Amino acid sequence: MYNDWLTIGPFTIHGYGVMVGLGILAAFIVSERQAKKVGMNADEASNLIFICLITGFLGSKLLYILTNLQGFLQNPKAFLSADGWVVWGGIIGGLVGGWFWCKFRKLDFFAYFDLMIPVVALAQGFGRLGCFFAGCCYGKETDGFGVVFPSGSLAPSGVKLIPTQLISSFGDFLLFYILYRIYNDPEHRNETGAWYLILYSVGRFLVEFLRGDEIRGTIMGLSTSQFISIFMFFAGVALLAVRKKNRVKPELTGV
Repeated sequence: MYNDWLTIGPFTIHGYGVMVGLGILAAFIVSERQAKKVGMNADEASNLIFICLITGFLGSKLLYILTNLQGFLQNPKAFLSADGWVVWGGIIGGLVGGWFWCKFRKLDFFAYFDLMIPVVALAQGFGRLGCFFAGCCYGKETDGFGVVFPSGSLAPSGVKLIPTQLISSFGDFLLFYILYRIYNDPEHRNETGAWYLILYSVGRFLVEFLRGDEIRGTIMGLSTSQFISIFMFFAGVALLAVRKKNRVKPELTGV
C-alpha cells in the first residue's frame, strides 16, 4: 500500500523490492536446511535456486509480453523496462531451467523438484505482500471488506478494493505449510511437487475471479492465468498418480 519506505538521496527503498528480496532469502535458507535434513546436496539446491530465478524471471517477462503482444509491438522498450510479470510464466520458466540444469549436472530432477517447490510457495507469499505495498495485482471494487490505496499506487486510489494480494499471500504461506508437511513425511515426499501444481492451480484459478486489473490477457473468456491453471492442474493430477504408483514406503524396524 505504501511502496516508498525510505529515501536517501537518489535512492529509494521500495516495499515491493524488500518483500521479493526476503522471499528469495527465505527460499535459500529453508531449501538449504531441508537439503541437509534429508541428505541431499545443499550447494546443488542453492545453485538450482539461482538458475531457476534467472529462467523464472525470463519466463515471467516473456509471458507478460505475450499477454500484451499488441502493446509490446507498439512500444517494446516500455514493456521491457516495465515491472510487469506473470507468475505462471515464472513458474514454467523456472521448471524448464531447473530441468535443463539437472540434466547438465546429472541430478534427479524430480527429487530436487519436490525439495524446492515448497520454498517457491514461500517466496510467492512474500512476493504477494510486495504486490500489496506496490498496489499491483489489485482486486475489484467492493462494498464489503476491502482496502483503499493512496494516490501514487499502481491500484486505483480512493475506492475500496478486494485485497487480492493479501488473499494470495495468505494462500501461498498456507500452501508452503502444507507442502512442508508433505515433504517431511517420507512416505509422501515424492508427491510434493504434484500437490503444488494441483493446489496452486485451484487457488490461482479462484482468486483470478476477484482481480480487478484488466491488463492480464484473456483466452476463451478466462484470464491467461486461469487458462494455464487448468492445464497445470491436470498435469499435477497426472504427476500425482504416477508418483503414488512409484511411492517408496519407509522400512519398518522392530524393537
